[in-house]
Amino acid sequence: MCFDLFKPGPRDSLLQCYIKRNRSNQIYYLYLGLNQASNDDGKFLLAARKCRRPTCTDYIISLNGDDVSKGSSTYIGKLRSNFLGTKFTIYDAQPPNAGAKVTKSRSIRLINVKQVSPRVPAGNYLVAHISYELNVLGSRGPRRMQCIMDAIPASSIEPGGVAPTQTEFVHSNLDTFPSLPFFRSKSTHAESFQSGSLSGQKDGMLVLRNKAPRWHEQLQCWCLNFNGRVTVASVKNFQLVASPEDGVTGQEHGNVILQFGKVGKDVFTMDYQYPISAFQAFAICLSSFDTKIACE
Repeated sequence: MCFDLFKPGPRDSLLQCYIKRNRSNQIYYLYLGLNQASNDDGKFLLAARKCRRPTCTDYIISLNGDDVSKGSSTYIGKLRSNFLGTKFTIYDAQPPNAGAKVTKSRSIRLINVKQVSPRVPAGNYLVAHISYELNVLGSRGPRRMQCIMDAIPASSIEPGGVAPTQTEFVHSNLDTFPSLPFFRSKSTHAESFQSGSLSGQKDGMLVLRNKAPRWHEQLQCWCLNFNGRVTVASVKNFQLVASPEDGVTGQEHGNVILQFGKVGKDVFTMDYQYPISAFQAFAICLSSFDTKIACE
């Protein structure tokens, strides 16, 4: 089966994947598969290795699970965080679109693997910016995040809209399941959760925000409906939807573009759809693993 990691997912349905975390070597493995509990890992897609540095953390993303290094020919990009773990930048080793700009890089490598164009100089091309809201009061509640997709126009989610590249997959319908608890604290109310101070919309760029959860009085936890794909409550769990054109106060788009959640000690589901790609979805999910010193 041929799978393009850099083309958008299917329209109107979520492509189901999952991530396995290896705590001993700090490597995260992305698989295409529907049954994360089976002995069969499914189709391997990507791997990322966490590299701590004095002022930031890098997640090096590779096509090879056995060679996850920036100097490797299978290196395709990275996720970089600030010291607090509240702001992240996704970089692609290749230009994600015709107008992409490369940032300053200390080295240029040549990528020569079948999944990408042969002999293309690898640089640091901006793909997206991710921010988590600072929690100055130290209260434990649901995280709030925003993703500005530098490489995807906001018009891509409109009827007839097109992302820079496009591919189509077979659609599959998801069954309806009850809502799932994902964080057990009511230190912040739903109203304050929805009316925060994350930065506003970037002109022309697609902006994703996490879907606001609801407080379940009987379960005493924050809840989101993950359609049965998430089974363990965790602060890491999230669903991203397109932000309204008029910012935080507007009505968010209903379709979940990316959802991520825990199903085991070191196993997480990652489901995504158009207009983001597997590479972009994986990098966004990696940001949820990083420690948020100022948010928790």
